[in-house]
Amino acid sequence: MRAVDIIRTKRDGGALDRAEIDNFVAGATDGSWPDYQISALLMAIVLRGMGDEETAWLTEAMARSGARFDLQALTGLKVDKHSTGGVGDKTSLVLAPLAAACGVVVPMMSGRGLGHTGGTLDKLESIPGFRVDCSAREIVDALVEVGCVIVGQTRDIAPADRRLYRLRDVTATVESIPLITASIMSKKLAEGIDGLVLDVKVGSGAFMKTVGDAEQLAQSMVRAGQLAGVRTEALLTRMDAPLGRAVGNAIEVVEAIETLRGQGPRDLTELSVILAARMVLIAERAKTIGEAERRVRDAMASGAASDRFRRMVARQGGDPGVVDEPSRLALASGRELARAPRSGYVTGLDAMLIGRAAAALGAGRATADDRVDHGVGIRVLASLGALVRAGEPVLELIHRDGKGLGDAAALAVQAIELGGAPPVPQPLVVGTVA
Repeated sequence: MRAVDIIRTKRDGGALDRAEIDNFVAGATDGSWPDYQISALLMAIVLRGMGDEETAWLTEAMARSGARFDLQALTGLKVDKHSTGGVGDKTSLVLAPLAAACGVVVPMMSGRGLGHTGGTLDKLESIPGFRVDCSAREIVDALVEVGCVIVGQTRDIAPADRRLYRLRDVTATVESIPLITASIMSKKLAEGIDGLVLDVKVGSGAFMKTVGDAEQLAQSMVRAGQLAGVRTEALLTRMDAPLGRAVGNAIEVVEAIETLRGQGPRDLTELSVILAARMVLIAERAKTIGEAERRVRDAMASGAASDRFRRMVARQGGDPGVVDEPSRLALASGRELARAPRSGYVTGLDAMLIGRAAAALGAGRATADDRVDHGVGIRVLASLGALVRAGEPVLELIHRDGKGLGDAAALAVQAIELGGAPPVPQPLVVGTVA
């Protein structure tokens, strides 16, 4: 089986069989396929697409390219959640302990931020001592003791994805739903999970800008999961404005802790309850979605959810004292206000621009090698629908010695949209795929 023949088949619009896809993934993993042939097939996939079966085979082959977690010894169904990324999206920090407090086993493999979107691992590493590079044995032990763990992708998990992603980034082949699906879902399948809830973001601050594109991606990922024997469903949720009031790293951890106590912003709390309830239902810890939501809210109100977060932090080497004293998470000392240029109702807070502003301050990274400043970020002072007068603060920029402040301030002011009437409230969840 020659690489050039596989490339030609896809170039001419043909469907690849399982053996051809296995050959491609094995070649990407062991180096027998050179970069130029991998890139040629990636471009052919972008231009010609892949069917559901091809996408599922690619996903499974990438998951098999490395190690897989063995969680069979753990009692109960293992369920994870994945978000396609947004601004202020700290739901993973809330969901893992919240679902675990309801009896769900949650092995969560997360990533770092790049561009305008934040990364769960960067946020957690703002907690002194918190480790995201746990071994397979440590992950299993944490799941036994705590019920949840949030870690980064180890080098032996889906190694094919690392090479393919690197080449996609430099060959203009990122925008392919089959390739996006395989990249995301291969890592999830390698976790050894039984169920998965997907949060597919749509809007100005999301990778998918339209509901149609987001629905297409959701359907592709759900089909790939289900064909692999993982109970998978997706929610499409809005990402036109930041989720919650905090954008950054340490500042988002603080807001996540508040939400676990039932004291978080309304939109973040609502979405966390919805997603956690889906996880509880998939894990068969409730018989109806109504019962699942009641269990989730009870875990917040009773303190069980925040206690589970405290235990997770301690188990992964972090300072559990931050749960009771969030002020121990040090923020940068600089403050700058982005003010309303005129009076009116806040009709928009462009998530993309606010995410870029936070990244300019140092909360994000432009390249994978950039260092993140955990103490900087942006706080929303006037949410959508608020009536503000000219000169009143809408956003607070938390900066360190003015670094990146000029660019961030300009972006923040540009992100503020004002109108003569309050915006029509929009539902947080705009669709479901199951």
